[in-house]
Amino acid sequence: MDDITFAKAFIGELEAEKTATRQCLERIPQELFTWKPHSRSMELGYLSLLVAEIPKWITHMILNNNIDYATFEHFKPQNSQDLVNHFDENVEEAKIALHSIKSGDLDGKFELKANGQVMFSTSKRKSIESTINHLVHHRGQLTVYMRLNDISVPSIYGPSADTTF
Repeated sequence: MDDITFAKAFIGELEAEKTATRQCLERIPQELFTWKPHSRSMELGYLSLLVAEIPKWITHMILNNNIDYATFEHFKPQNSQDLVNHFDENVEEAKIALHSIKSGDLDGKFELKANGQVMFSTSKRKSIESTINHLVHHRGQLTVYMRLNDISVPSIYGPSADTTF
């Protein structure tokens, strides 16, 4: 599949995951941002932010060729609406970046760094391909955190225990 066709198809995948992801984020109350199920687990607020920022990675992969964990600037949400707005902005920016792709653009190298040290290097295409899986994985993790806090879990690929039709 050529880069332009891939980018268009990927936009469709991103859109397909957007609604359920957005519904999860809008249900995360600010007062639980610091909650975590275990001492080695992420805080709920950080996990929610991670889910909201994964689409931003796509933009960075296309435009910047790398992401450095040490210098990647994270948004600081004050409430669930901030999370939702940030997610929406990141999805729209990712779609714009994907629409800008021309033939051969995704053959370039993408590097994931930590304090300038390359941790991972692959083609932009492979890195972008994996972002949907990454988003779905962390959204699934988020739904477990939601369940543990008695937050209603939305329908994602079918009804949840909290969904009535």
